[in-house]
Amino acid sequence: MQWVRIFDGQAQAAQILQDDEPKLLVVHGKRICLVMRGDTFYAVQDKCTHNGDSLSKGKVNYLGEVICPWHNYRFDLQSGRESSTRSADLITYPLKIDEAGFFVGIF
Repeated sequence: MQWVRIFDGQAQAAQILQDDEPKLLVVHGKRICLVMRGDTFYAVQDKCTHNGDSLSKGKVNYLGEVICPWHNYRFDLQSGRESSTRSADLITYPLKIDEAGFFVGIF
């Protein structure tokens, strides 16, 4: 796994991201849906496993699930699990914040 710096730190990430609003991040050709919920950050694959639409165009509900804008499939941001097991789970990406910056782990 390779750690890729995406922000200077948590403060910069919090300035750029808005709470519960998915944001597209492209790192080494991988499309990642990045979400901030309060003080916690999540990174999952951006492509819905049902029909391939971009999850960064979707919404986040009160349960902490990102909802696909096409057919409303719901995926848990922490585990990547599809809520009704109708579709494959998402790939989740680890995040690391330290004195050197804010990083996403790419496989």
